[in-house]
Parts: sequence; structure tokens; C-alpha cells
Amino acid sequence: MTHEHFELTLVDRRWVTPRVLELTFVRADGQVFPYVPGQFLTLHLDTPDGEIRRSYSIASLEGERDRIVIAVTRVDGGRATEILNRLERSSRVRTSGPFGRFVLREDDGMDYILAATGTGVSPYRAMLGLLEKRLATSRCEIRLLLGVRNPEELLYGEDFLALARREPRFRFEACLSRSLSDPPASHERRGYVQEVLKQLPLDPARHIVYLCGNPDMIDASLNHLKGLGFALPSIRREKYLSSN
Repeated sequence: MTHEHFELTLVDRRWVTPRVLELTFVRADGQVFPYVPGQFLTLHLDTPDGEIRRSYSIASLEGERDRIVIAVTRVDGGRATEILNRLERSSRVRTSGPFGRFVLREDDGMDYILAATGTGVSPYRAMLGLLEKRLATSRCEIRLLLGVRNPEELLYGEDFLALARREPRFRFEACLSRSLSDPPASHERRGYVQEVLKQLPLDPARHIVYLCGNPDMIDASLNHLKGLGFALPSIRREKYLSSN
């Protein structure tokens, strides 16, 4: 797949959690943006000091392939988030992509662990259609762990819970580092993603693990998995690096 340079037009914006702004774009030229769920695009943003580039995973659902959805965490003093927070509908942004190899592959006979922190869950939302098809055509089991601070920050939680209700072999768990609901919901667990991951009965001969989001979570999880005997091809990673 080749990388393109094109403009996006903002068609919708909404706060999906107290700290995450969801932006929905379409291509300004009216074309459909070809990408594989799990990939990301790069926005080229103008500042008084020149252009800055920021990359965001595509979070669009399968049925909205004509739209490009990204989730942006509010960063105090962040130049990119300040620009994106000010965007109004019909605003245009220069863009390039798609990029990345953090995609769902064919792994016959394997179960999946999908772990994320915050907006690192965006590529898994884009994969929901593929995950449901994989569950329908194989006997695999899929477990998704999403780490946030509290229930109010559970990005796209309802989308994952809906799949869990339809598919008994899909399990969604919210790893909450600060507070749980009162009373706690059945899908909530106390602790960080890497702590919960260590409690799972993982088997290198049976599991493929995807890690996306905070570098500390990914590094800690990677070290744990390597200690269990996982080979690097069975651990697929996408780090989200903070920038101003």
C-alpha cells in the first residue's frame, strides 16, 4: 500500500471522555482512504514556528470506511492538541498515510491478547469487524485489556462490551488504576494493564499478544512475555510517544 498526501475535512467532533476528543474527517477530494485496520495517519499542522507532524491511529469502524476517525488526548500545553481542539467543522488538515504494520494477521490456531492504554485502544476499535469475523470462522479466543484511570475514561468501552455480549469467546476487561465504579462492573479490574497481564495464564504456543499505547506498559509487558518464553514475532507493539 502506497503512502498518499491529501487533505481532510473535519465533519464532526465530540468529547468521548473528559480528556479525549474524537475527530471525524472525510477526504476533501471525496475519495475513500484505503487503509488496513490498525494503521495510522500523520497530520501536518501549521504553527508559528513551522509545520509539526503528529500521528494518530485510525479508530473508524468497519461500516464507516468513508470516514476517518481519530481520538486525541488533551495534553496541557501541547501544540498539536491546542490546534486540533480549535478546529471547527469544515476545517481542512493536510495529511499523509497510511502507515504502520500493527494489523491483525492470520495466525491459525492461536488466541489473542490485545492490551492498550488510553487512546492506544483506537486500532482495536478499527479491528472490531475483523475480530468478529475471526471469531465466527475459527475457534480462537480474544481478550482485550484497556488501561485507564477511572470508568469515565473508558474510551470506546461500549463498542467492546457490545461485541462481548454477542460473542462469548471475546472478553473485554477495563484495568482501572485509580477508581472503580460503585459497585464495580463485572468487566472492571483494579490495577495497571501490565499488572493484570502478569496474572493471565499465557502460553507462547497458544497466544499472540498485541501491545499499544504507553511505552512503560509496553516495555514492562514485553519483558514479562519474554520471560515466559514468547518469541518477538508473537509480540506485536505500537508505542505512543508523548510530544508537545
